[in-house]
Amino acid sequence: MSGLKTMMLLSAMTALFMALGYTLGGGAGALIALLVAAGMNLFTFWNADKIVLSMHDAREVDAGSAPEFYGLVRDLAQRAGLPMPRVYLIDQPHPNAFATGRDPAHAAVAATTGLLSMLTRDEVAGVMAHELAHVRNRDTLIMTMVATIAGAIAMLANFGLFFRGGSNDNGHGNLVAGLLAVIVAPFAAMIVQMAISRTREYAADAGGAQISGNPHALASALAKISGKAATIPNPVAQRNPAAAQLYIVPSHVSELFSTHPATEKRIAALHEMGGGMAIPTASAPRASALSPVATPRRNRSSALDPLRRD
Repeated sequence: MSGLKTMMLLSAMTALFMALGYTLGGGAGALIALLVAAGMNLFTFWNADKIVLSMHDAREVDAGSAPEFYGLVRDLAQRAGLPMPRVYLIDQPHPNAFATGRDPAHAAVAATTGLLSMLTRDEVAGVMAHELAHVRNRDTLIMTMVATIAGAIAMLANFGLFFRGGSNDNGHGNLVAGLLAVIVAPFAAMIVQMAISRTREYAADAGGAQISGNPHALASALAKISGKAATIPNPVAQRNPAAAQLYIVPSHVSELFSTHPATEKRIAALHEMGGGMAIPTASAPRASALSPVATPRRNRSSALDPLRRD
């Protein structure tokens, strides 16, 4: 059923792209849009991870360059029953994380240095477990493909300001075509994004809580980073708003227009999963849910310092 839903959503996005092409160029415009959409789908399928990682200037790390972070992801992947994904860091103060790749065997997970400097080890484990749940649920391919196509739809819609229905000289037809291109098409693309992201974020939260074994830590992480993510600039999301659906929390907080459920609702659901237990104190050094002994921190500002400061 998940595969069928994915195909239906991609078909809807492609049809929307063709309709927009038709309003701008008639039958020829629709055909060109179909060819472009097919090419984007094929290219994105094989290069989903490269597209997203390059967009964020992410750098790959390993057990030597980021031992704590890499080791944490490795332990979580083992608990999730997943192949070890490639691990990336993004040198950016904006606190966020995402997963990408066409399937679990070709997956990658990434986190910003801003996120690692803000959270405790348990909270980072909750966040990365959430991303691995996306990998296990095979959400990463469709999320990347929709972000790519939605970005193309938004770009094509901008041409509606200059082109009005191809060779149609009727002023009323031109006006309708312009409204469809400028308003209806981007709004419909946003609706498809919300249909994909909101249900999948709840599922990834539940999966992340199960993988990490600590739903309260994930809830605490969401509470910490949601406010900061809305105020600290995210250059990638500013250039391509469709990329916001890839992150664990959106860059702009809005229940109506966000690609994610309201963070408060996600936190409440996680607390309910946790059986009403109190959230661990964020500032208190605690062992990871995956390790009986906390890693020595030596006065670090974070439980997982990507720069290995002493």
